[in-house]
Amino acid sequence: MTVKHCFVVLLACLTLSACGGVDPDSPLGQRKAIFKQMLKTSEELGGMLRGRVPFDGPRFAEAAVQLDALAHEPWKHFPQVKESEQTSATDAVWQNQARFQALARELEAATGELVIASQVQPYQASNLAPAVQKVEDTCSACHKAFRNH
Repeated sequence: MTVKHCFVVLLACLTLSACGGVDPDSPLGQRKAIFKQMLKTSEELGGMLRGRVPFDGPRFAEAAVQLDALAHEPWKHFPQVKESEQTSATDAVWQNQARFQALARELEAATGELVIASQVQPYQASNLAPAVQKVEDTCSACHKAFRNH
């Protein structure tokens, strides 16, 4: 194969790999970005409590505030009508909006409780574990009901 042919094949591969991506400015792209940030933050919190990451009380409290702020954001990026087949959300999100919104409010409440728990000093992982567990359980309940795994 000549250099020209290799270049054409490479260009075609790059062009095709760009197709089908999610527009980061779309509702789907925006909520995916928020959910990724939520996952990263919650993994840090859980890691501190489970010993995978050194426990740092002030950092834990800061991350709890970040998670609480993020927990209020993705819901506004779910349009009234399903916009894409690329979503991990099931059709139930749009068919059972009342339950979906109720679980969203439960998550917001759970992260708010986590913020309150994370402000109690001295920082003790044992005091924070139930609040983190509640957040994780709330996330899990929503995923079971409304997410294609």
